[in-house]
Amino acid sequence: MQFVVHPFNIILFMIVKFSQICRLLGQPALPLLSAQKDINIGAIFSFHKSALLKIQPFTSKPKPTTCGSLRGFKYAQTLIFTIEEINNSTQLLPGVSLGYKIYDSCSSVSQTVLSGMSLMNGYEETLSDTSCSRPPAVHAIVGESNSSPTMALASVVGPFSLPVISHFATCACLSNRKRFPSFFRTIPSDYYQSRALAQLVKHFGWTWVGTVRSRGDYGNNGIAAFEETAKQEGICIEYSEAILSTDPKEQFLKTLEVIKKGTARVVLAFVAVGDFIPLLNVIAQHNITGIQWVGSESWITYRTFAETKEYSFLSGAVGFAIANAKLVGLREFLVNVHPDQEPKNELLKEFWETVFQCSFRSNRSGGCTGSEKLAELQNEYTDVSELRIVNKVYTAVYAIAHTLHNKSTETNYVSDFSSQVLEYMRDVRFTVKTGEEIFFDSSGDPAARYDLINWQLADDGSLQFKHVGFYDSSLSSKQCLQVIQEHMIWAGNSRQFPVSVCSESCPPGTRKAVQKGRPVCCYDCILCAEGEINNETDSSDCFPCDLEYWSNEGKDKCVLKVVEFLSYTEIMGRVLCIFSFFGVLLTAIVSFLFYLHKETPIVRANNSELSFLLLFSLSLCFLCSLTFIGRPTEWSCMLRHTAFGITFVLCISCVLGKTIVVLMAFRATLPGSNVMKWFGPLQQRLSVVSLSLIQMIICVLWLTISPPIPYMNLSYYREKIILECNLGSALGFWAVLGYTGLLSTLCFILAFLARKLPDNFNEAKFITFSMLIFCAVWITFIPAYISSPGKFTVAVQIFAILASSFGLLFCIFAPKCYIILLKPEKNTKKQMMGKSSSKAL
Repeated sequence: MQFVVHPFNIILFMIVKFSQICRLLGQPALPLLSAQKDINIGAIFSFHKSALLKIQPFTSKPKPTTCGSLRGFKYAQTLIFTIEEINNSTQLLPGVSLGYKIYDSCSSVSQTVLSGMSLMNGYEETLSDTSCSRPPAVHAIVGESNSSPTMALASVVGPFSLPVISHFATCACLSNRKRFPSFFRTIPSDYYQSRALAQLVKHFGWTWVGTVRSRGDYGNNGIAAFEETAKQEGICIEYSEAILSTDPKEQFLKTLEVIKKGTARVVLAFVAVGDFIPLLNVIAQHNITGIQWVGSESWITYRTFAETKEYSFLSGAVGFAIANAKLVGLREFLVNVHPDQEPKNELLKEFWETVFQCSFRSNRSGGCTGSEKLAELQNEYTDVSELRIVNKVYTAVYAIAHTLHNKSTETNYVSDFSSQVLEYMRDVRFTVKTGEEIFFDSSGDPAARYDLINWQLADDGSLQFKHVGFYDSSLSSKQCLQVIQEHMIWAGNSRQFPVSVCSESCPPGTRKAVQKGRPVCCYDCILCAEGEINNETDSSDCFPCDLEYWSNEGKDKCVLKVVEFLSYTEIMGRVLCIFSFFGVLLTAIVSFLFYLHKETPIVRANNSELSFLLLFSLSLCFLCSLTFIGRPTEWSCMLRHTAFGITFVLCISCVLGKTIVVLMAFRATLPGSNVMKWFGPLQQRLSVVSLSLIQMIICVLWLTISPPIPYMNLSYYREKIILECNLGSALGFWAVLGYTGLLSTLCFILAFLARKLPDNFNEAKFITFSMLIFCAVWITFIPAYISSPGKFTVAVQIFAILASSFGLLFCIFAPKCYIILLKPEKNTKKQMMGKSSSKAL
């Protein structure tokens, strides 16, 4: 899982078949711990931190590789503990004992390859013709801990179908079955961890993060998988820095400067422990705080970091770790290890000297006595509270044992047993004592299960690992990640949830507009246009409302459009109603006044019957304006237009009749004229009825063919609906209006011709004025009607009705009322028949 490895070719060995016997050059690789049994398992662990690399001159035999500090001893003892547990079991491999050969890789690729070859071929100094034809010395190999050495090991042993099962190599590249056909592991691939980390970052809403990775297979592949998933989840990477433990300090200072200048408050560290330490030291020196660290499994449970007070800025760090487990009896086994068990084993002595800081080669006070007790120590070796990786060693050994057990039921251990172990390991499936089910997919990977770990400050100032959730790839996408957020502590040991975004979230009612030249996470929030809404946070689009709906003020909800029509409840509607009723009242008063004076000459002149009929029709004209007010319905739409057309034709017919009466009366005074017999009261009534009947027929045809209906006008205004009456047949409407206009024009012409008749009371002159007003109103109505929007269209029509009605009422009846009320002396027959126009009104 650590260190850089570029593509390379490893020469396994060269055997030339000469008659003589070949001799091994160099120091043979010997196991540090071994126990020969019926069936042997190989293991390669990084007991020591790193090998001291030397440039070989190739002029002499190379010296053995020297290693540094102690590491991985606990893994080896866990393997031995597991093998003894299996050997003591009567259920697994009964009657067969497992042995082991454990090598040290020193975290070195070359040392790992050498150890792997030794496990396959043995380690005798003399090589014979049968050295490479006999079965491998072991049936499977556990290890190595790091990804790069494991890749080299799997490449070497793969062609020989020898299973390699790793407990800690997490590089996703090892899942390539073509390159590594015999590789298995009990730890999940980094591919799953990277996806889990991306989902975790998305879960917390951190869309703007920085990344730091190891410059090697582990970091490069891990961050590549993270970036791929992050892009799908809408997460942007502000910067991506690569580090390596061997980099100069300037490189770490440069990385630190990038982190300081970055605006991302969350940093994902997908790094190996060895690469991370130099960067942490630099951060501690410069006292950089306030960063929310998200860690990979390589360091998120590394207790040394947690116990180092200089690294207290890591408080609140969160990341995924391999699921923890409890192995009964392991601690007792670990603390019972003693150099006296194998006096000649230098590794045991080295371990003892390291943990007790003493020496067997010294007789002074600092010398090792052998009476020291491991049980009294509290260190990483004796601590069994965190057995995450140790448990993977445990399950790896059990995977091999179950494979051998399954194979043993079909064949014996002598007849070419090792050649088929690989096939059986692909199908192995079992459950260990911890309750975990172990199996491998087609790539040799187990199911990905992680614990979500949060670093929280303990009372003694150290950091402790708090379990706050889990990730399980075997569950559905909605259930695979579970987080107990209320139990979490954030950066700086704070309860304040950190926010790391390039731009603040766009609230409902707005949409995201990406800033030019910047990642998609950097955007401006643009208010949705009129008629469009967005009810989600951080949406890239606004959506139009349906035709009958409009966006509210917050642009986050579609509401029904305001339906506009001339209502009785609004001021304009009330004012028009008042004028309409006033017109009816005034007409009624005139009618009553005429009724009281119906026998007087001024009322009887020009046919009082037509006058009363005209007053009645004017009352209907005033009342028909009320049908235009209120919510249009199917009946009101038909009524308003037909009532308007018929009442006004009735009214104009009466005026036309009165005009003709005036003209005929003048003609009747001429000698020898007998014209009045052709236009008597009966004829007057028939003319009014006939003219009105024509309008009625037009209205009936209109209503039959295509009547006016309520119509929601959605095109005039976008934000509201105009509820109006659709004319239905435009021809019908204009026929009604045209017929009314025709009669009005005829009446105006006749009245105009009779305006200078020599009567004291010339009614034709007043009819002319009334018809002049009537025509002027309706001529100006047409452009006003067409250009007026919404309810004002109806208001213009009502105004035209009222104006023309009042014009007829005042021009025709006001002079007569004036005579009746104020000049009764002129209301005589003599005055009506007088010839002097100068004395007339």
